[in-house]
Amino acid sequence: MTTAASRLELLEDLLPVVRQAGALIMEIYATDFEVRGKEDASPVTAADEKAEALILPALAELTSEIPVIAEEAVAAGRVPAIAERFWLVDPLDGTREFISRNGEFTVNIGLVEHGQPVLGVVFAPALDRLFAGAISGGAFVEKDGVRQPISVRKPPDEGLTIVASRSHGDPAALEAFLQGRRVAHQRSAGSSLKLCLVAAGEADLYPRLGRTMEWDIAAGHAVLAAAGGRITRVDGEPLTYGKPDFANPHFVAWGFAGT
Repeated sequence: MTTAASRLELLEDLLPVVRQAGALIMEIYATDFEVRGKEDASPVTAADEKAEALILPALAELTSEIPVIAEEAVAAGRVPAIAERFWLVDPLDGTREFISRNGEFTVNIGLVEHGQPVLGVVFAPALDRLFAGAISGGAFVEKDGVRQPISVRKPPDEGLTIVASRSHGDPAALEAFLQGRRVAHQRSAGSSLKLCLVAAGEADLYPRLGRTMEWDIAAGHAVLAAAGGRITRVDGEPLTYGKPDFANPHFVAWGFAGT
């Protein structure tokens, strides 16, 4: 098991990796790239594949003993055995946002120990926002070369700011979940940026009432937990990682205590 100090050291080692992957993605973003469909009908581009091809050897060099579960590798049938510790990688989270060219896509790398994310990095290269955090080490955001600590906030008296999925929303289910809560604002965002907005105190609650995979959220979950937040299943039980099919149940990301 990693210590708090070793997690922070490993986190710093990850930053240039995600920035290099982000730079590669932005090179492709500037071209007339091709969009293809995977077996599950989700889209994939050269940016997804090339970013993953950059990240995997970098992780192998950093931590050769830790297996890596990566989205495109899993789609191709390459699934290593799950261990007590493993990486979860989404080389381009928010491919639909990438295709739409709205900038709300990210590179996600998270480390899981005993079923829980303990460190993560989420980089939005088009927005130049990098979020990172480690359990017992705090969380931060980097933008324009400046690093600032982040933490969840106490919900304002006026009500909650809710963040919802831009491309995968279920308005009726969201309305039912929010029934009885005081809501001041609602905003949409793509990719794991939603988790990071809660971590940074820019939103209070993110109910995800639709399908996600573990690599979609592990890095953002780690950032949120390091910033003082949490994720639970809709029934209030903890959300765990290392499930046989890597599919998540519906969940809620909280920036505050309570249900």
